[in-house]
Amino acid sequence: MEIDTADIVISLNGRDKGKRFFVISKEENYAFLCDGKNRRVEKPKRKKLKHLRLESHDTGRTATKIKNGEKVTNSEIRRSLAGYLVATGEKGGM
Repeated sequence: MEIDTADIVISLNGRDKGKRFFVISKEENYAFLCDGKNRRVEKPKRKKLKHLRLESHDTGRTATKIKNGEKVTNSEIRRSLAGYLVATGEKGGM
């Protein structure tokens, strides 16, 4: 499956290995990621697509706002990722 804007991904390499992020935007071989906590919407992480694994094609309100190019806050990103973790049954936070 191909990674697209507003998807939830897991980092496979680097110091953020194992962390989940929203894809805020994408260009060629790179995705711009944010988790609303360490990587904020204002300064997303640029990461190669080959270093990411698709976790979920999110269809929630936050994902819809990202896809439509609307403004998304860091708290919305955090809330959506936390809700995703609860829905999948994983413990802990981000």
